[in-house]
Amino acid sequence: RDHLEAAGHTCILKDALDFESSSEIADLITAANLEAGLALHLYRSGRLLQGHRIPFGVIFGGTDVNEDVNHMEKNHVMGKVLEEARFAVAFTEPMKEMAQAQWPHVRGKIYVQSQGITTTPNAAFNWNTFLQHAEINQSADNLHVFLLVCGLRQVKDPLYLVNAFSEWHQEEPSVYMVIVGPEVDPVFTREVKAKVKRSPGVRLIGHMPREDLHAVVKNCFAVVNSSVSEGMSAAILEAMDLGVLVLARNIPGNAAVVEHRVTGLLFSDPQEFVQLAKSLLSNPALEREIVANGREYVRTHHSWQAERATYQSLVRSLEGSSED
Repeated sequence: RDHLEAAGHTCILKDALDFESSSEIADLITAANLEAGLALHLYRSGRLLQGHRIPFGVIFGGTDVNEDVNHMEKNHVMGKVLEEARFAVAFTEPMKEMAQAQWPHVRGKIYVQSQGITTTPNAAFNWNTFLQHAEINQSADNLHVFLLVCGLRQVKDPLYLVNAFSEWHQEEPSVYMVIVGPEVDPVFTREVKAKVKRSPGVRLIGHMPREDLHAVVKNCFAVVNSSVSEGMSAAILEAMDLGVLVLARNIPGNAAVVEHRVTGLLFSDPQEFVQLAKSLLSNPALEREIVANGREYVRTHHSWQAERATYQSLVRSLEGSSED
């Protein structure tokens, strides 16, 4: 929204989950006199913009290309959305290639634009207060917090490392894993809460304001990603920008932004995660080198200015192109 409003557009942000039917979108378009649309996530949002006679573009979310394509009905719907969309944006070349393989008839519509990153830590944030909230009753000086930032849903696999980490914590009480994120899937959330409650060294915190979350990231030892699939993880990029280590599950979406032992560390199973984490704790020089490389990578390849220019240009292509 900031990018588009900077170009003089008026933008209304809506959550696709707030709409039960396409007719509610039609009412919104009429009431607000909307001239164009931009959908984030090809299935969840894109299908709502179909058939309303306003031009629109779509941004792949990750789950759509990685997971939803495996469901025949969703795959068909997303293909129809792409037919009607004026453009589509992928975060990486591999994501673009996956989409082209699924829907070859829309090859010319897909652009690549890496996610731009800006971080704004809350300067007034109190780390010790956060630790108390997380029920971590140890001195911050001797503590190593590994932060997993994700919505509580199965594709993010927040329980993937819990057993291995809990065992490590019992050997080394100064290490903790804190899972931070909103409760997206109520049934799965209950499973996560029950598991965490039984797991020493693992804590669960709900949704946090963005500035506070960035402050937590800045104070932790490392940010962790254990997802089954990713489009492009903002948490990884934000950690790099804030000068914090990243340990990420070795999946295509993560490997597209994390170069092993250069900008972060990639692990293939929970045991390898613990092994790599231990190696970082015992090698401060490697930690400093990876952090410096990660920060430089983000500033070179994930510029918010470049992202702004791309989206302003793409939305300009929608202007005056609606049907009569």
